[in-house]
Amino acid sequence: MSPPGWHPDPGHTGIGPLHERWWDGTRWTDQLRVPPAVVRRRRMRIGLGITAGVVVLAAVGGGLFLLSDGSGDTDGRAAPNPSTAPSENPGPGGGGGENSGPERQMPQTEDGYATDLASGISLPVPDGWKGTSGIAGAGVTTGEYPCPGDTSEQCVRGGVSSMPAKGLKLNTTTAKDTALKDISANATESYGEKVYGGITSHQELKSEPVTVAGEQGYVVRWKVVTKNGDDGYVQSLAFPSPRSEDLLIVVRSGFDINSEAPALSVMDDITKGIKAASGTGSGPGTDA
Repeated sequence: MSPPGWHPDPGHTGIGPLHERWWDGTRWTDQLRVPPAVVRRRRMRIGLGITAGVVVLAAVGGGLFLLSDGSGDTDGRAAPNPSTAPSENPGPGGGGGENSGPERQMPQTEDGYATDLASGISLPVPDGWKGTSGIAGAGVTTGEYPCPGDTSEQCVRGGVSSMPAKGLKLNTTTAKDTALKDISANATESYGEKVYGGITSHQELKSEPVTVAGEQGYVVRWKVVTKNGDDGYVQSLAFPSPRSEDLLIVVRSGFDINSEAPALSVMDDITKGIKAASGTGSGPGTDA
């Protein structure tokens, strides 16, 4: 269970400014505030925009930041101070009375799964992989190694991450359109940076409807050829949250093509194993 603190409002629809909501350690309260300024910091690259040692991810203004990485350091974007409790008068943008905002029971994490708390889903963690649960994102990774173009940074042989589509600045309204729009960005972020020298070509391997966590979604998979280092498989999967059909989730996958990388079939196994998070009901604020 996460300690009390300010976190991105799980009820944010993508319309209007993003606020933070106070989590009291047990439930979401009515206290809101405008997120403080964020500062970019050096990111240790692991395809998909996941960082090694991530414990909690959150989305602010479309980016990922670390709430904690277990070492006291942060990556990507600085997190708000979770130790500062809300005042009784939150000020502009703050919560009002008892019914001014949704109070959600936070989904519980469970062994063998990494839970995306805002999206209400859990990703299976294969044997030997690292799983990280987050307020507005989750990820599983395996096989850390020095990045081919910059050995001071760490890449992974395989990784899968999830977050709400709005967190990736995707304003599409269907699972198909979301997956089709995201795949290029996913490929670029996973293999197109300087550490791989960019993507020289790609081949579409899959573009089809799929059922995930009981929801009708869409998946697109590419094989990409890089200039430096290993080629790879990238996949963008989009589907409605089990919590609300109005909340689209994107699950990004990226696997190196290498004898030390996981088999492509593992990507399918993870997709099939995605489920509604424990404590997530069929709609916002509904417990299972």
